[in-house]
Amino acid sequence: MEFLYEYGLFLAKAVTLVAAVVAIIVAAAAANRAGKGQKGELKIHNLTDRFEQYEDKLANELLSESQWKAREKARKAELKAKEKQSKDEAREGRLFLIDFKAGIDAAQVAQLREEISAVLTVAEAKDEVLVRVESGGGMVHAYGLAASQLDRLRQAQIPLTISVDKVAASGGYMMACVADKILAAPFAIVGSIGVIAQVPNFNKLLKKHDIDFEQHTAGEFKRTLTLFGENDDAGREKFKEELEQTHELFKAFVQRYRPELDLAKVATGEHWFGLQAQELGLVDAIQTSDDYLMAQDKEILQLQYEEKKNLAKRFGRAAESAIERGSLKLAELGRRPLG
Repeated sequence: MEFLYEYGLFLAKAVTLVAAVVAIIVAAAAANRAGKGQKGELKIHNLTDRFEQYEDKLANELLSESQWKAREKARKAELKAKEKQSKDEAREGRLFLIDFKAGIDAAQVAQLREEISAVLTVAEAKDEVLVRVESGGGMVHAYGLAASQLDRLRQAQIPLTISVDKVAASGGYMMACVADKILAAPFAIVGSIGVIAQVPNFNKLLKKHDIDFEQHTAGEFKRTLTLFGENDDAGREKFKEELEQTHELFKAFVQRYRPELDLAKVATGEHWFGLQAQELGLVDAIQTSDDYLMAQDKEILQLQYEEKKNLAKRFGRAAESAIERGSLKLAELGRRPLG
């Protein structure tokens, strides 16, 4: 009897667990169906209000009652004076804040596209866009598109400022150079105007195990280097030629937006810290994005476009990000000094 009781209890627990899993899957599927037709959502956060709330909370704790009353009286007088002005006179412009943090594939360019499009529907010449870029670069075509999205603001004559708090290297700097003004933290990593490609080859391993590999192409250089076939000098030379061509395009792109740069000096593939980058002309000022935002008299609106993702995409993106972060950290340990 005791065995039957234990078995029945175990069976009840198992059924409950399975039912819970099924319920989660059904709920996720329903949410996914409900979200179809809606690619994403644009979220807007008023940072000016947030900063004022911080100020009010701290002032409430630090000021005496008489000081608080005097502060409130001065604030009311300021608001009253602004109310007498026309709307156009009162508004000195807005600052739209966008964050771009991306990996090798620059997948976040899809969100950037939507955020830039949203800004362009309302922005005027007296407004400004601040983009905080954080990227070590990656695929040329992906970062080329990201830079082109920022260029849409330049074409519309909307002032564009790029802030680099941590890193904007290679493709990240390709984006940054489009700006009217580039800010960098003192030890932010900037530059790396160069091109790199690494291709492993397993041909010797396949031969060792008597494994044949066939590859058929039409066109002499349809494939220059291969993972599994035997590479030859002609393919290597063509591959290097293509890298050089890409580097020349990269340099021409940077020169177009920052013509004062000495490309022979800065387009060597090296990276520099913010203080060094300013001396070389790669950035215009040493300042963090936080300092820049706190110094603004304009209304600050942070834009964030969020794509709707199903459960599988969320898990896949999380796993991909974790692997990429781990790989980048290992690479950084070997090539950069530690502070």
